[in-house]
Amino acid sequence: MTITDSKELLLTTIQESFEQLFAIIESVPTRKRKLTVDVEERDKNFRDVLMHLYEWHAMLERWYNEGMNGDTPTMPAPGYQWRTLDKLNNQIWANYQDESLTNAIKKVKLSHQRIIQLIESHTYDEIMTKKQYKWTKTSNLYSYFVANTVDHYKWAIKKCTVIAKKIHELDV
Repeated sequence: MTITDSKELLLTTIQESFEQLFAIIESVPTRKRKLTVDVEERDKNFRDVLMHLYEWHAMLERWYNEGMNGDTPTMPAPGYQWRTLDKLNNQIWANYQDESLTNAIKKVKLSHQRIIQLIESHTYDEIMTKKQYKWTKTSNLYSYFVANTVDHYKWAIKKCTVIAKKIHELDV
């Protein structure tokens, strides 16, 4: 059975990935969760990763709302193209450097729940049928939902695993 076999399996997979992400974060003592570690990549702490997820949830919500209202959403974001994702992701990172980890956790949990509600509001056929909605062009809602949840959560799990390992190695 694959993730595309049912809406319930999709929702379960999304939730399990999200919980796995938070299990990694929660494996780090509370007093150390705000630490920034030395990695070559852009995201150097849990806040960076969570705000990245939050912003991509927000973009999905914007695409969805604009598309369902009959508009053609600008994807991935105004002023950016898919080939300039690095610039967009760097801008997302810069936008949230003053955000606290506590707020990042609240924001991503709320945005995650809103995405779950969007998925729940559709039938399996509405999610899986390609060209069901004009704004998804030749794709389906499934590809948008998975890219901004499960696929992104897998990325975040890898990033947070590295961050948690480095924090555990610190003598702080």
